[in-house]
Amino acid sequence: MDTPIPRDLVLLQSAWYDTYARLASGAPDGRTVLRRRLLKLSARIQWHPYWRTVPAGTMSVRRSRMRALARAGGASQAAVASGSG
Repeated sequence: MDTPIPRDLVLLQSAWYDTYARLASGAPDGRTVLRRRLLKLSARIQWHPYWRTVPAGTMSVRRSRMRALARAGGASQAAVASGSG
């Protein structure tokens, strides 16, 4: 059975992309805050409970699918801000 990728995980990845884009834009203010946010989001994505349910040998496919969904969805950072800490 193929477990769907949780919406909150896709939103986290989308927020990661948004944060990375802001950091890459070269804005001098808030770079440290943006780097810290990237680290927090990366940890939340890496250790999300969903990854424990993924069968061996399918991790890279699932991660690629999650990234594609995040790019396609374009969720805003505000959607995950309440849970990002």
